[in-house]
Amino acid sequence: YMGAVGSSRVMCDNVPGLVSRQRQLCRRHPEAMLSIGRGVAAWTAECQHQFRRHRWDCSALERGRHLLVPGSRESAFVHAISSAGVVFAITRACSQGELKSCSCDPEKKGSARDSKGRFDWGGCSDNIDYGIKFARAFVDAKERKGKDARALMNLHNNRAGRKAVKRFLKQECKCHGVSGSCTLRTCWLAMADFRKTGDYLWKKYNGAIQVVMNQDGTGFTVANKRFKKPTKNDLVYFESSPDYCIRDRDVGSPGTAGRVCNQTSRGMDSCEVMCCGRGYDTARVSRMTKCECKFHWCCAVRCQDCLEEVDIHTCKAPKAAGWASRT
Repeated sequence: YMGAVGSSRVMCDNVPGLVSRQRQLCRRHPEAMLSIGRGVAAWTAECQHQFRRHRWDCSALERGRHLLVPGSRESAFVHAISSAGVVFAITRACSQGELKSCSCDPEKKGSARDSKGRFDWGGCSDNIDYGIKFARAFVDAKERKGKDARALMNLHNNRAGRKAVKRFLKQECKCHGVSGSCTLRTCWLAMADFRKTGDYLWKKYNGAIQVVMNQDGTGFTVANKRFKKPTKNDLVYFESSPDYCIRDRDVGSPGTAGRVCNQTSRGMDSCEVMCCGRGYDTARVSRMTKCECKFHWCCAVRCQDCLEEVDIHTCKAPKAAGWASRT
């Protein structure tokens, strides 16, 4: 046991970027760090999916460059989705018996009623409240030390991310009875796929509300009085975003040089928008695709491999292609 404690202390002391409160939680729950690692992978992949058609595509986060304009809309989304990722990962680990400190939701016992009648709680309900509690303690620890506008903003967006996961908790049931009739039902609560949380937070990113610190420094108010006051579910930001057209270390922008663009699109992934007016190069490439697929009874689909030639459009680099830096 003492050896395990010693090794967890060494591990936790060597995780870069943790504040003292996070190191304490790491030492107390070393097995949770593996789950948090999975959560980081999940939210990073989700961030990249949501921003796949945008100039800022979340790839800088994967390469370890966590530099974003503090207080920007992108920063608001990253705080929300990362907080949600920790909730999701810890809750899932509880249900799968991977953590000593939690298990299935202990409250979901006995009988209950819903619109379809009575049912018994059974199976393993996801212990979302524990996941939220742990994520709040771990993720918010970085912001608790500061009392400035940025810390308040990050705490607000962290909470919005946690609430988003709980929003999609759904009741699932299994029927028991003669020929599967629903005379008896066993139900449990389960989290939805993480994509639902990502899609929801993406909508919140697009509708994020710009705020300013209020005079007594305890909260914020809308920057533009014509907009509604943000709710606990909304994302908030202080600073306007850069255009992310060129590589810039200070804002975590990899730039759009070499990014694939869509010549026929009129959206954010169009060559005009993605390439920031610099133009694009076109290359004809060969790729293997599935073709002439036929359904065979029963039950397989067999396809042939076909070689097709397609045009790939990539954004030109700016004249000065090096990293920009405002030092």
